[in-house]
Amino acid sequence: MVLSSLIERTTAADVANVFRVLSDPTRVCIIHALSLGELCNGDLAAVLAISESAVSHQMRELRLMKLVTADKRGRHVYYRLTDAHIQHIFQDTLRHVQEDA
Repeated sequence: MVLSSLIERTTAADVANVFRVLSDPTRVCIIHALSLGELCNGDLAAVLAISESAVSHQMRELRLMKLVTADKRGRHVYYRLTDAHIQHIFQDTLRHVQEDA
């Protein structure tokens, strides 16, 4: 039964890539901030105390993995989590870590 239900290697690689992207503490902080609400590049930089260019660099990885989406409004780019699945991954992992603390 396990053998017939096991995910394919390509799917396993895709899942591993999501966790690889989330292995960076700055990106985890970005995901946390975005789980609380939509933010623009400048707001993320201020909240995380990093440069806007550093935010843009991190957002590239998150967008490539389809974890966040971007919406340009005038001079600002606003980011939000792509869907509730990303928020659940973050919240479940956070609860797991906090239980062990």
